[in-house]
Amino acid sequence: MFNKTVKKLRNRVIKNFLDILVLIEMKDNPLSGYDVIGLIHKKYDVLLSSGTIYSQLYSLEREGIIRGEQNNRKRVYELTEAGKHAIGDVMRVNEQIQHLLQNLQLPNS
Repeated sequence: MFNKTVKKLRNRVIKNFLDILVLIEMKDNPLSGYDVIGLIHKKYDVLLSSGTIYSQLYSLEREGIIRGEQNNRKRVYELTEAGKHAIGDVMRVNEQIQHLLQNLQLPNS
C-alpha cells in the first residue's frame, strides 16, 4: 500500500513539474520528445505517455521558451534565450523549493 501511494505521488510530482524537468534536461543539449520520455523514465522511474510529453513540448514552444527544428525524422527541441533565463530563475530558487517540500507538514490524523 505504501509503495503504491509513493508511486502515485511521484507520478503526480513529475507531471506537475514536467516543464521544469524538461528545461533542466535541455540545459546542456537539445532533445527530442522520445529523448525526454526516456530520460524521465530512467531518472525517475515514471513512464509518461507521448501525448503528455509532446503536449508539454508544444506548450513550451508556443511560450517561446524552447524552439523545435526538424532533424531527419524527428523534431529536436532546444532552449531559446527566454528558456535560458527561465531555467536560470528556477535554479536560483531551487533551494527555496527544496526547503518548502522538505517542510511540508500533513495535518494530524
